[in-house]
Amino acid sequence: MRVLALLIISLLLLGSCKSSHEFYGFFYDKPAQDFKLKDQDGQSRSLSSITRDGSIVLLFFGYTNCPDICPDSLSKMQKTIELLKKDSSRVKAVFISVDPERDTPAVLKCYMSYFGPSFIGLTGKPEEIASVAKAYNAYYTKVKSDSALGYLIDHTATIYLITPDMKVKLLYTMNKQEPKKIAEDIRFLLSEK
Repeated sequence: MRVLALLIISLLLLGSCKSSHEFYGFFYDKPAQDFKLKDQDGQSRSLSSITRDGSIVLLFFGYTNCPDICPDSLSKMQKTIELLKKDSSRVKAVFISVDPERDTPAVLKCYMSYFGPSFIGLTGKPEEIASVAKAYNAYYTKVKSDSALGYLIDHTATIYLITPDMKVKLLYTMNKQEPKKIAEDIRFLLSEK
């Protein structure tokens, strides 16, 4: 009887030591649609090839001429990766341009250099971008502008966290893009392996 009581107490203690985590991002946990687009070096890259080494992906749809939302969100992604310190090499930031007419690989290469080596810029034919955006429920549309650019693009400003097993695990909308808290979510997911 005493052995049984000790066993129950041990199991309870082990259970209470187990780490729990309340995700900051919106829990989504749906399969990530694979895709293949051109990166900033003109090479064909698929999502599955980016996650193959066990990397978590932070995915964002935007465009290089975006005046505010894109640089802000990408800077937050950069800060998140920096906060991960030794685990930063296990996270890739992927930026898919919703303006393929202007965002050539060369333009993306220059733009990605502002954010760091873990940033991958992707572009493709307009129909390829439309297909990927649809798979992720990402919205974008051209809006005429009096600026020298001629048009701006309204677009979804969500960061998608994709795990190595190709699942969109978490969504970070504009009001939920706090680097420290995103880094905590990533640390927890990396520790679950």
